Amino acid sequence: MFFSQLMTKRLLTVFIAIFLTACSEENTVAGSEQNTLQQPNLPVLEVYKRPTCRCCSKWMTHLEDNGFETKAHNKNYLSALKTKKNIQPQYQSCHTAISKDGYVFEGHIPAKYIHQFLQEKPESAIGLAVPAMPVGSPGMEVGSKFRPYDILLLKVDGSAEIYARINTQKEQY
Repeated sequence: MFFSQLMTKRLLTVFIAIFLTACSEENTVAGSEQNTLQQPNLPVLEVYKRPTCRCCSKWMTHLEDNGFETKAHNKNYLSALKTKKNIQPQYQSCHTAISKDGYVFEGHIPAKYIHQFLQEKPESAIGLAVPAMPVGSPGMEVGSKFRPYDILLLKVDGSAEIYARINTQKEQY
């Protein structure tokens, strides 16, 4: 009789432990689903680039590491897109990213300045550009080499002005 009561208590303890563990796992799963649902969506940039461009892919990784989702569109010819988006030839670079609002981000722009621009949404602006491909800019890293560069604010009328001046590699991040 004593053995039977002891065995019953142990079995009951095991069942309670299993039940509590199962409930705990359900709450963890439900909690993680809830966190996923509550997590804000990352801003998406549609990136138009040449299929073989490595620096463009490195720039996209920089964006993804800094709060963006990117979607690559590999195209051999980008001139028509740049013309359609009113990116003047002197402001062009190797890739063009477009936000859901239609803003353009031309070239190796640091992610933090794209975030800043999207929060500010400057009046009469179509986006930002880093013309050419400055050594040391995101995606164009070459060891510790760095060349200062300007981030330009592109305007609806086709003109541009300096949005930010990047004097050191550290200022980009």
